[in-house]
Amino acid sequence: MAEVKPHMNLIFVGHVDSGKSTSVGRLLYETGSFSEQDKAKIQKEIETLGKVDFEFAYFLDTSGEERKKGVTIDLSHQKFVTDKYEFTIIDAPGHVDFIKNMITGASEADAAVLVVDGKEGIMAQTREHTYLIRVFGIKSLIVVINKMDLLGYDQKKYEDVKKSIVEMVKVSYPNAESFNYVPISAKDGINIAKKSDKMPWYTGPTLLEALNNLPLPERPTQLPLRVPVEDVYSIQGVGTVPVGKVVSGIIKPGDKIVFEPSHVNGEVKSVQMHFQNLEQAGPGDNIGFNVRGIEKDQIKRGDVAGLVSNPPTVVTEFTGQIIILQHPTAISAGYSPVLHTHTAQVPVKFKQIIKKLDPKTGATVEENPATIKQGDAAIVVLEPLKPLSIEKADVIPQLAGFVIRDMGLTIAAGRCIDLVVKKD
Repeated sequence: MAEVKPHMNLIFVGHVDSGKSTSVGRLLYETGSFSEQDKAKIQKEIETLGKVDFEFAYFLDTSGEERKKGVTIDLSHQKFVTDKYEFTIIDAPGHVDFIKNMITGASEADAAVLVVDGKEGIMAQTREHTYLIRVFGIKSLIVVINKMDLLGYDQKKYEDVKKSIVEMVKVSYPNAESFNYVPISAKDGINIAKKSDKMPWYTGPTLLEALNNLPLPERPTQLPLRVPVEDVYSIQGVGTVPVGKVVSGIIKPGDKIVFEPSHVNGEVKSVQMHFQNLEQAGPGDNIGFNVRGIEKDQIKRGDVAGLVSNPPTVVTEFTGQIIILQHPTAISAGYSPVLHTHTAQVPVKFKQIIKKLDPKTGATVEENPATIKQGDAAIVVLEPLKPLSIEKADVIPQLAGFVIRDMGLTIAAGRCIDLVVKKD
């Protein structure tokens, strides 16, 4: 019987044009996941689009629109196997217009690779993505400093940009100095899977070695089953197949499950990952699962599947501990932005600002403030204006993180610390 390797979901994040898709495509190519035949076929196609050096990104950016624009719009998932792990790589959009899809990717991932353009340095989405992956509980981070070819593979230029990145990462990760900062040229395949004599001064791991050194994340199998739905398909001859990542618990054929907040029940007929049938799936597994007794239009992205015996929590309101990342003025009760949590996106209303906190210590600064502004931390009561499933941080922390967006900006990020359960 073939060895079963531990599975890990890995997300590539960073500012648009930092080289995320090219880095992933080159990694797949260098490790044999991307054949010479695939490369030749894609090369022939893209020459007609005038993007001759774009073949590795093109492998992942599969939609016609993405390929014409050269910008990742939606999430791309690819299987990738090393001698230690079986990875599902998630290539997340960097462009500000597609941040909603990046948030979904962050909620699915166990570890992250932050790609920084070495020539441009830290950009707006570099900071935002770093903060978001921390909010969604990603503890393991690798930073790749890409486009070293444009820096002449110069050690001092690498050290200068690395120093600025470490300081930025420290804002979200106090242990930033312990992470690997890997200089690469994704376009030329330098330091992806093999060391290069172009950077004899660099003694750290290649990107592939850094991936193999990632610690396996904790798998909360003992918690109740929760599977946020990313998409739903109706497959001829099979039936209704929701897809998503198991964040907690175990799912297996025969389970009686309920989708909330759509509030529909079904039975699991089969569970698949990368087109292979599984006897069961657990936390971290990106799966499709065929359900009996449910039509495709009865459930949707943003629903959460759980066992009928311990269903996902649907709330009428909840208390969040948040930090305001950016806002042009001030926020008061009545403010109605959009909340993103796991795969759900729903409008919410700030019902009450309970207290303002010191963002460094968490101590109460002011009770019942009239407003909060950029840089403030606070405890607030939020009321979803559409049905929402979310969990308390001390019960199922994997489904407690959320971000708040408005005006094309990520306004705030936080976690649910209390809630009011919706009554049937």
